[in-house]
Amino acid sequence: MENISRRGFLKTMGTATAGVLLTGTAANAAEQLSELADRKKKKKETVPEVTKVKLACVGIANRGRQIIQDFERTGLCEIVALCDVDPQSKESQQTIAEHPNAKVFTDFREMFDKAAGTFEAVSVAVPDFSHFPICMLAISEGKHVYVEKPMARTFLEIELMMDIARRHPEVVTQVGNQGHSEANYFQFKAWKEAGIIKDVYAIDAHFNDWRRWYPYDTNIQRYPEAEPIPTGMDWDKWLTTAHYHDYNGKYHPGNWRGWYDFGLGVLGDWGAHILDTCHEFLELGLPYRVETLKLTGVNDFFFPKETTLRFKFPSRGSMPPVDVTWYDGEQNLPPLPEGFGEHSVVNNDVPATNQTGQHAPAKLSPGKVIYSRELTFKGGTHGATLEIIPKEKALEMADKLPEVPQSPSNHFANFLLACQGKEKTRSPFCIFGPMAQMFALGIIAIRTQSTITFDSTKKEIVGNPFANALLAGDLPRKGWEEFYKL
Repeated sequence: MENISRRGFLKTMGTATAGVLLTGTAANAAEQLSELADRKKKKKETVPEVTKVKLACVGIANRGRQIIQDFERTGLCEIVALCDVDPQSKESQQTIAEHPNAKVFTDFREMFDKAAGTFEAVSVAVPDFSHFPICMLAISEGKHVYVEKPMARTFLEIELMMDIARRHPEVVTQVGNQGHSEANYFQFKAWKEAGIIKDVYAIDAHFNDWRRWYPYDTNIQRYPEAEPIPTGMDWDKWLTTAHYHDYNGKYHPGNWRGWYDFGLGVLGDWGAHILDTCHEFLELGLPYRVETLKLTGVNDFFFPKETTLRFKFPSRGSMPPVDVTWYDGEQNLPPLPEGFGEHSVVNNDVPATNQTGQHAPAKLSPGKVIYSRELTFKGGTHGATLEIIPKEKALEMADKLPEVPQSPSNHFANFLLACQGKEKTRSPFCIFGPMAQMFALGIIAIRTQSTITFDSTKKEIVGNPFANALLAGDLPRKGWEEFYKL
């Protein structure tokens, strides 16, 4: 039965009195109340109870906070544990205050030791280099994992993450490229299956917004000087597997992305959102060569201010070889085909960032141009759908385009429903991993300022021992080796 407060009881009695006045008899009023109770009981019995996934969240400020909010909007999860190395930050405090029943930790290892029995799944929204140990531990303990792109920092780490996911098929994995659950994903799939997208031979992908490290001095000779660590922050735990660096505001919060030791630059940040459907549905896999075409502002510590790379992919079955050319940098624009039209593409599902509004809009919004033997396509990022260009060709093709199904769930609901066995994730490690490795190879080409040749059978870079050593990267810091052996 429903719990009825004193006010609710008086309201119910008021309804009974109204029944007496309307019918003229208490008996009829009693019958009406009985029928009302039966209808409420029947309604309650027919509404299925929503099962909620118990979720632990590692990284609870900035992007981590956004992810928690997105998960909660689905109504499919309960946040039972929160973990952040900087729990005193403003956003961490807001997240903690909003979840008074969740246990709070500063070390994800302690969270697993003390609270693993309370959660089924983990969200990971921390700097790129820290994804690996958290995901490895979670999967080894049978916990489902949602991790932000670009999955991990090095080729080897990505390989190990795919391997442990294969060895634990009962564990659900999802990488956070949200476009894989939005309109672009379903359109690309439908258009390829219908033969609209076929015989693709070249893709130009571009991101020309401002990035935080562009003002840094490219004549840098050493890492930034030590600064006071923010009160309440555990800097040693922030570093996880990385070699020791003194704290500096150019690393945290958010600035880590531009440093080779911590992030994957523009390519790792936005490549997944721009190239994800191309990579999956064109079955690109791993490139056999990465050509370094342009680097501006090169140094040994942080990413260049402009980069142009060309990834060369072999033929795959009946599909021809493909060249994917990547452009980043505010002035490093790709050549645009005739009939390209407006330079901006509307994206309604791009999360807001704390860089928004600091600088003038880019001359060209993030996106791609896909060239096939018969058609040329223009696309944006995340869930933005493709357009056939020029407009005259689009009008000619309008009645030949297949119907595109609607997404049954957004990226966060897809993960939680997969945890319940009701759906399959659209961006599991086995799908996202090879694209992440493609980015890792691109970053090796940038760091070595060279063209690299890759043997995808042996998983090695040919003829360049230094570049080949970068597939694994530096050895983990002492005390963190165990995560590479799980």
